[in-house]
Amino acid sequence: MGYRIMIVEDDFTLASAMKEQIEAWGYEVTTVKDFRKVKEEFTEADPQLLLLDISLPFYNGYYWCTEIRKISNIPIVFLSSMTENMNMIMAMNMGGDDFIPKPVDLSVLTAKIQAIFRRVYNMNLTPQVLEHRGAVLNLNNGTLDYDGSRIDLTKNEFKILNMLMEKKGSIVSREQLMTKLWQDDCYVEENTLTVNITRLRKKLEAAGLKDFIATKVGIGYIIE
Repeated sequence: MGYRIMIVEDDFTLASAMKEQIEAWGYEVTTVKDFRKVKEEFTEADPQLLLLDISLPFYNGYYWCTEIRKISNIPIVFLSSMTENMNMIMAMNMGGDDFIPKPVDLSVLTAKIQAIFRRVYNMNLTPQVLEHRGAVLNLNNGTLDYDGSRIDLTKNEFKILNMLMEKKGSIVSREQLMTKLWQDDCYVEENTLTVNITRLRKKLEAAGLKDFIATKVGIGYIIE
């Protein structure tokens, strides 16, 4: 995909958490190093979206938004713990496109960035994450994030969750899952699917996701 995002945030812990999360979806991310030279670093990085904190050393986010608006029309999303309406209105009036309050919810950040890219660049983006009950399945790297921790999945566990979460609210038959997992291998025991589902459920329960996958006896499975 190759879309570039720049983060202007002086809380380095938050900046690196956002960077890691955004890169997991396949975007390129740069973070500002010298807060006196935000405009120069912006020009060099040439991003398609800017995440901009309001409270910064030397000059605040409003100042940099005004400066960047002189040379670029890319979407600017303000980040701030100051959630009073006045700040949001000011941020929008200065040329901001959206506003995310702190503490930043990384899954909200994901959703906003994807929505902005779809809207601004008319991208028919295939979603790169699927979400249910606070669990976020990363389609790029085959992992599941829940409640601040990452759950590593086997290839089959990922395929099962991907299919069930894509068809959330609908029953997926055992046959559909068998075809997805093993394509034309007609020698696979049907019990192998049950073993995979059982192992996946144990992994989900250990992470706190109880009853995430429901069984419809004799038909298949569903995430409701």
